[in-house]
Amino acid sequence: MADEQLLFGSSCPLLCEVGTSTENNESSGCRNSSSEKASEDTGQAGQQHMAWAEKRAHACAPAAPLEGPGSRDSARSHGSSDNMAAPGSGLTRPRRVPLLLLLLRPLIIGAVGAARGLGSEAGPAAADAVHAAGTCGCGSPQRPGTAAHRYSREANVVERASFERPVLPPQMAHIPAGVFTMGTDDPQISQDGEGPARRVRINSFYMDLYEVSNAEFEKFVNSTGYVTEAEKFGDSFVFDSMLSDQVKRDIHQAVAAAPWWLPVKGANWRHPEGPDSTILHRQDHPVLHVSWNDAVAYCTWAGKRLPTEAEWEYSCRGGLENRLYPWGNKLQPKGQHYANIWQGEFPVSNTGEDGYRGTAPVTAFPPNGYGLYNIVGNAWEWTSDWWTIHHSVDETLDPKGPPSGSDRVKKGGSYMCHKSYCYRYRCAARSQNTPDSSASNLGFRCASSRLPDT
Repeated sequence: MADEQLLFGSSCPLLCEVGTSTENNESSGCRNSSSEKASEDTGQAGQQHMAWAEKRAHACAPAAPLEGPGSRDSARSHGSSDNMAAPGSGLTRPRRVPLLLLLLRPLIIGAVGAARGLGSEAGPAAADAVHAAGTCGCGSPQRPGTAAHRYSREANVVERASFERPVLPPQMAHIPAGVFTMGTDDPQISQDGEGPARRVRINSFYMDLYEVSNAEFEKFVNSTGYVTEAEKFGDSFVFDSMLSDQVKRDIHQAVAAAPWWLPVKGANWRHPEGPDSTILHRQDHPVLHVSWNDAVAYCTWAGKRLPTEAEWEYSCRGGLENRLYPWGNKLQPKGQHYANIWQGEFPVSNTGEDGYRGTAPVTAFPPNGYGLYNIVGNAWEWTSDWWTIHHSVDETLDPKGPPSGSDRVKKGGSYMCHKSYCYRYRCAARSQNTPDSSASNLGFRCASSRLPDT
């Protein structure tokens, strides 16, 4: 357990067996002090979350025990999908625990922290948790960054060079050059680095009207034989309520503090909710379970690229200045829904008042002032920037983020976002994931400095 102590500051494993009592998990070293602190620090919202987590843990089927430390060495290898197998197939603790540590941050300091103004005022412990952990909740779970480096450098780069250019309609909007206020001086989730507000100049470019759909991604795969990272790893994360009872019965582990995110063996872009699901009736929905590396591979094939965070936010605002959403400050002008987000009580009940409980077609809902559809809500969208929470107030031209990092920026929120928990469907909002992460609410759209040849 020495290496786990180094990673987590304690010997407590963050993966607990689903279906066992709190006492049993505590006796095996799974007393989650972070979860306890969440209940103390976040008030009613934290208490509601912990109550839901306890209910979920008691509702699941009995679990098989985790393998012991004897498998640690083999679990360190990131090159095989066997090492990312679902918990029910004998997942080793050392391999999955670092991945799932990154799931805890928003439960403790994320959306609930936004309501409390949690950030620098929260003290060193919260600041350390922000620095060390990743994002989850209504966001997306993360994989460790080591595998991202291996897959991106060894598996995909060579293949991209031989990609044939596709014949695709130029469904891109011309985004005119301009200057805008990026970020905000009124951050809703301060630890996400939403501020300060700063002036940014953007050269003209092109942005996809729509999130990349299943149909378009399938053309790419059929043309190139590309295999996504979720397929290589053998699993991906899926929101609990989207799964069938049959799939749930085969899952025997969950994150104690985020039980709605379950690792599902066989979940990938073709099977968003696991092996018994299909995209045949969702060809016009956004492709999901795509990592940053997968998104870059698609954009390269299409003769495009991922947008920078600045380009994405400039596009999101649609020509408006200092507004919360792409259409203004009111979430539902004249009672109309403009984005696919969560209605009801997260994570217990989604009423689907906007017409969807999962993803919506990429053409759904009115476009913004630049003609872009679903720029917030529906699915998180990757950007090209490395993640940082430190921004200069000086005016910049086409900023591209820091030169290196461990996580990439994602923007826009998803169908799982709700103001009470994950208020990230605002243009200034932001979050991050490791480049090889994938989940059932994570997609992308492409940009280009010029209109690609067709």
